Amino acid sequence: MRVGRRNVSCDCRRRAECREDSGPSFRSCSSSPATSLRSQEDVRRVFITNFPQTQQVAGTVAIDGVVRHAALQHLKDLLVSPVSPKETTRLVPAGTLATDGFTSVVLSLNGQTKGRALRAGSVGALLIPDEETVIRAFEEEGLFQFPMEIKAPSVSGASLYFASEPQRFTIGFPRYRVLLYNTTDKTANVSLHAYLTN
Repeated sequence: MRVGRRNVSCDCRRRAECREDSGPSFRSCSSSPATSLRSQEDVRRVFITNFPQTQQVAGTVAIDGVVRHAALQHLKDLLVSPVSPKETTRLVPAGTLATDGFTSVVLSLNGQTKGRALRAGSVGALLIPDEETVIRAFEEEGLFQFPMEIKAPSVSGASLYFASEPQRFTIGFPRYRVLLYNTTDKTANVSLHAYLTN
């Protein structure tokens, strides 16, 4: 019986070599060596990234001297004639207190009267923020916005000397303008002490 040879097509992506097997009816395909080599290269492709070693820093950081978290400021020996705190145009200006960098302040006030007071009263200080809008309200309307007040409440002829109790306030502005008053009938020599802290 005669055996016919079947036609088998070779479906290779690139040029391939087709050869007959030992049997008359079978043919096989094999890729060329160049194609196989490229396929292996695609599979084995590796990317390597080298990172430098982390830089090590060694040493000592030091600050010379004492690191201060507080400061004491004084406004000393200020002459204050009798004036009520309600007479805003006559209050005695005592300068400016710089508070930038601090969060709170302890205010204290002391002094002495020039002679025995016949009319008892109080001697004190009003501090208002040294800001344009606040100062304008004070100068035009006599308004005290965001004030801090410290006073010696019982100044009388019993003693020439007086002092307030220390009071703590929260600071909200970098500078404050200081204004003094005296409701006795004698001129007083006044000192204001501000202990600024964080």
